[in-house]
Amino acid sequence: MSSINVHSSAIIDQGCTIGNNTSIWHFSHVMSGAAIGESCVLGQNVFVGKNVRIGNGVRIQNNVSVYEGVELEDDVFVGPSAVFTNVINPRSAVSRKDEFKNTIVKKGATIGANATVVCGVIIGNFAFIGAGAVVTKDVPPYALMKGNPAVLSGWMSEFGKKLFFDSGNKAVCSESGQVYQIENNKVTRLS
Repeated sequence: MSSINVHSSAIIDQGCTIGNNTSIWHFSHVMSGAAIGESCVLGQNVFVGKNVRIGNGVRIQNNVSVYEGVELEDDVFVGPSAVFTNVINPRSAVSRKDEFKNTIVKKGATIGANATVVCGVIIGNFAFIGAGAVVTKDVPPYALMKGNPAVLSGWMSEFGKKLFFDSGNKAVCSESGQVYQIENNKVTRLS
């Protein structure tokens, strides 16, 4: 039997959808038009903006705001106090709601604690954004990004293990045994 677990202090606006086996914890707010998939966990004090799309199996830790224009695909992990934006040049006295820039976090990606994702970027499948990094441009699949601004610092497996490529441009995940190949700075999984 499936269910939805919503803490009594959470605010869930009418007109949003929440998938089975999803938990929404203390002081969170989900706005109208948002769609949250199955088997997700939204930690304490998470805000999900109007019309946001969140896939299945997503984990959003405490104190994260997912603003309108942000999409999180399946199995994304967002660390505590990570920040998303949706306007490139905000001003208090100027309304720019018609200028929201879309941000897409692709399947299996990880956003580390206190990382900032500037709007208008795509974070590739299984990419790994280090804690405190500031993402200002698109991130390729499997990339490990660190720093401010975030720069490529290596490659990660689908299991979150750093990949070390041999002279034949192949790497094996130390946890799963999956094999990866790098060619022209693009990583693909072979098995």
